[in-house]
Amino acid sequence: MMSDLPQRQRLYHQPPEWVDEDAVYFMTVGCASRGVSQPDQTAPFEVMVRAIDCYEASGKWRMMIFLTMPDHRHEMVQFPKPENMEKILRDWKRYVAKRAGIVWQDGFFEHRLRSRQSAEEKWHYIRQNPVRKSLVDLPEKWRFVRYANETAR
Repeated sequence: MMSDLPQRQRLYHQPPEWVDEDAVYFMTVGCASRGVSQPDQTAPFEVMVRAIDCYEASGKWRMMIFLTMPDHRHEMVQFPKPENMEKILRDWKRYVAKRAGIVWQDGFFEHRLRSRQSAEEKWHYIRQNPVRKSLVDLPEKWRFVRYANETAR
């Protein structure tokens, strides 16, 4: 029996051919179980940072900021080959899931940032997320964040 409720549509993340290779994307990836603290724990976060470093070293992406919350993550990232974005993220999530036990939602949300102002707004949004959720009183106190050119500790 078919439900009268709308069915979830699969989003394809194929940027147009004219998008520059240095385009910056704001991304959000959720955990399958909302409200369950997973990526904001020390051991899973360290696994994620090491995987970020590995992907950067292999030229798959350039992560500008990566911040985890209890049940999701945000990042600003560049892809040298944006047409591979969906595969790169799918493989990265699978790797982290196996090693850190995080169960991710299918897919992700992405938005290509088209201006410096938009990038600054998203950067501020990402940094303030733990403050908005009352997890810390200052963004500098949130320890589950990695900035460009930082490596695993």
